[in-house]
Amino acid sequence: MRPGHRLVFFLIVALFCYGLSPVAAQSCTTLGQTPTTAFPVCGTTTFQQNNVPICSTNDLFVPGCDDGALYANKNPFWYKFHCYVSGTLGFVINPTNPNDDYDWQLYDVTGLDPNQVFTNRNIIVTANWAGTYGPTGASAAGVNFIQCASNPAANAPTFAQMPNLIAGHDYILLVSHFTDSQSGYGLSFGGGTAVITDPLAPHLKEADPDCDGTVITIKLNKDMRCNSLSGSEFSLLPAAATVTGVSAPACNTGFDLQELTITLSNPLPPGSYQLVINNGSDGNTLLDNCGNAIPQGEHVNFQYTVPQPIFADSVGTPGCAPTEVRVYFPKKIICSTVAADGSDFVVTGPSPVTVTGIQADCTNGETNMVTVRFSGPIYVGGIYTLTLKAGVDGSTIVDECGLHLPVHSRTFTAADTVSAAFTYSAALDCRKNTLVFTHDGAHQVNSWNWSLNNSPISTTRQFTTQVSASSTSTVTLAVSNGVCTDQVTRSIVMNNEVIASFTIPDIICPEDLLTITNTSTGLIDNWRWSYEPTGSSTVRDPAPFRFPQTNREAYYNVKLVATNNTLGCSDSMRKKVRVLSNCFIAVPTAFTPNGDGLNDYLYPNDAFKADNLEFSVYNRWGQQVFHTRDWTRKWDGRVNGVMQSSGVYVWYLSYTHRDTGEKVFQKGTTTLIR
Repeated sequence: MRPGHRLVFFLIVALFCYGLSPVAAQSCTTLGQTPTTAFPVCGTTTFQQNNVPICSTNDLFVPGCDDGALYANKNPFWYKFHCYVSGTLGFVINPTNPNDDYDWQLYDVTGLDPNQVFTNRNIIVTANWAGTYGPTGASAAGVNFIQCASNPAANAPTFAQMPNLIAGHDYILLVSHFTDSQSGYGLSFGGGTAVITDPLAPHLKEADPDCDGTVITIKLNKDMRCNSLSGSEFSLLPAAATVTGVSAPACNTGFDLQELTITLSNPLPPGSYQLVINNGSDGNTLLDNCGNAIPQGEHVNFQYTVPQPIFADSVGTPGCAPTEVRVYFPKKIICSTVAADGSDFVVTGPSPVTVTGIQADCTNGETNMVTVRFSGPIYVGGIYTLTLKAGVDGSTIVDECGLHLPVHSRTFTAADTVSAAFTYSAALDCRKNTLVFTHDGAHQVNSWNWSLNNSPISTTRQFTTQVSASSTSTVTLAVSNGVCTDQVTRSIVMNNEVIASFTIPDIICPEDLLTITNTSTGLIDNWRWSYEPTGSSTVRDPAPFRFPQTNREAYYNVKLVATNNTLGCSDSMRKKVRVLSNCFIAVPTAFTPNGDGLNDYLYPNDAFKADNLEFSVYNRWGQQVFHTRDWTRKWDGRVNGVMQSSGVYVWYLSYTHRDTGEKVFQKGTTTLIR
């Protein structure tokens, strides 16, 4: 393919210098020129296209080719094939006219509508769009990239590296004739290791007579060539009728068929027959796409009986809490005879069910299955009866042979809905609790999946586990009765572990009451407090307590022993409180920072109740040498690690007294002695 225009000037030059003549988009109507009518490929087949009709319908995406060229399915033919053994694919497109430009692109259309080649950018396997004249294709010596459109004079490579095909995948190959002539080409496959030849031998599959015995539908085990059907291949044994016509509708829109019908000279009498295939007037039976013939003389047995009224085959197994069921028939029924409001059906059983309508997927006005819909879900399990009866039109459903179905019934079983709600019991202990979880197994539940804190733990109806006596665990149970499922998650809180805990201030003034906040947890029924060595209490929250005033700083121990007498569990905690000698806030008049442990620091003594405190120290030149808002932070007589000289220093102290709310400001001098 030659590059398209980017500028008007370039387009004019291209038209006159390179002979480009863009083809106006026009429909491609010849079989093989659309993806849905692609030629079927057998790996041993060589295609010879003597004429390529001019047409184009769609632009194409080519990976890596954003060069402004116009890529399209210009003058196309399409080829489809299936990969039976993985490997590489080699092929050659050989123009009849060596000065013609042919391009190609390969797609993986596994499980897709072939027309997605025009819209799906993720299914392109490889391609070559070089403008170079002559043969093109995929070979071992080809380039490992997609060659974009080019000027013929550039002599760009026309062969791509052989692509790797995957067994079980379906592919479609576009061959595009860029040159605007109708000169053809040859296409042959070979040189690769992939197998695209169908190994399945062709055979007759089944024969099915129609209602009056004048038409027989024949099904084959694989696709056969339409051009191998002459219509003279078939006969009956015994010869109760002759074949007067053959029809294969698939051949109107494609090259292969898998089903055909034959018309007989007269209705068949009831009995057993053989449908026989022999060579027709064209010298062969039916041929598959590789030219393999169905064996001459092969036959399939069938039986013709005078049609009798049919009964529904079965009712499909419904799911959980069904809102509909499917009803299957042994032969097709006429869709127009099925009442849309569902009045041809009624359902009875363990719980009331109201039919509100039907849904049917009909082909040519017929179907062999209808869906009966209900006004709401069936929650109660059991055996239900579906009765086919006359609908609002006064008649029952009619089958493909024109016979009314008798009034009759079929049953189906609905499963109970289930609940995963569970119970548990707990055996409490001091550190570990033993829990037993149980599901009641109601509604035919036969599957249990327990998890503890998101980890699977059991698949039985009941299980036992241990958890901490002070813990929160997440337990999930999923249950099923084979049809219905349910899942429940619960948070299991255990708080019986006895943990003694309380808070007290670290420091108090001698005149203050000690207030204790009990923060213990667990199941506790006995409390023993001791204020060593001065007092005790046995209540949960003891009243505030005052230590003896000794005019000396002292330390006291506060201890709690918490007990659960029923379980025999206990725990204890001990804390120390510092009782100051006094809480008079004062700044010393002198200090000696010599490291002897005596009077080494300057700070406001006993400022325990000083809120919003600010303490600053200045030298004789008015320079600030120390500042703090924390009364326990002390000046060691240094500034930035340098010892200051002996002398008098000025200090300022401000604070708010915690008890009285009084705002206090003081200043004074202190002598630093070395």
